[in-house]
Amino acid sequence: MNQHDSTTWMTLCVVVIGFVISACQSQHALTQTIYESPSRFVRLEADHTVGGGHSHPADVTTAEVAAVLGGIIINEPVKLIPSLPFFGKDEEPPRHPAFTTAEIGFFAPLLTQGLKTATPDQVVTFYQSVQQTAVIRRVTSGGVFLDGDELHIIVSNYRSPTHYSSDPGTADTHDDRFMPLRSITPLQPKLDFEPATALVPPQVGTLFSRLFRPDRPELIVRLSQVRARLLEKSRPPAHTSQPPAGKP
Repeated sequence: MNQHDSTTWMTLCVVVIGFVISACQSQHALTQTIYESPSRFVRLEADHTVGGGHSHPADVTTAEVAAVLGGIIINEPVKLIPSLPFFGKDEEPPRHPAFTTAEIGFFAPLLTQGLKTATPDQVVTFYQSVQQTAVIRRVTSGGVFLDGDELHIIVSNYRSPTHYSSDPGTADTHDDRFMPLRSITPLQPKLDFEPATALVPPQVGTLFSRLFRPDRPELIVRLSQVRARLLEKSRPPAHTSQPPAGKP
């Protein structure tokens, strides 16, 4: 190899290394951690499948986010063969709230903080992992973002098992903590919301748009409807005055 070839290869290596460093720094700058533990996290992330231009930072309250989380409903198909007892899902009816009271109390303040600090190009992602067996975990993950009055809630995984379609004892196909907006199983949850009047009907796009827009389990909730419902609940009940009883 002559001197010219050596110089060319050295220049190419420098360019590649510089590109890798720049990409890593860019990824680090676009990801911020609100909370993180071995089993849970809430982060701010930029995701190309969701896009940008969101209404962030958002003026939302913990009570509003808690009301939205509490309104998310999971519709699971009725199973002809019940699950094994240790799965613990047969204790719930097929239609049930997506999040428990404890989960809402944990995630609502963190998601609120995320929406208040996110940039227009960021999504507030969440993740929870529950160890089920020695080799299987159940993962619930997704993200939220606000566009105008419409709060988008993505539930990419709902108690999705790791090691899906893989042999017990083998490594996970990918680190689910790195991609909370990616479904780790093809069995996506069927989502619903209560009250239904706050839900934005899904738009049916053209065949061309459906080919290039990822199909994801997502709800769009009108935040103004949630606020109006909370305001209505906070008002004291009206008392009707009764006329004095007549003397006998």
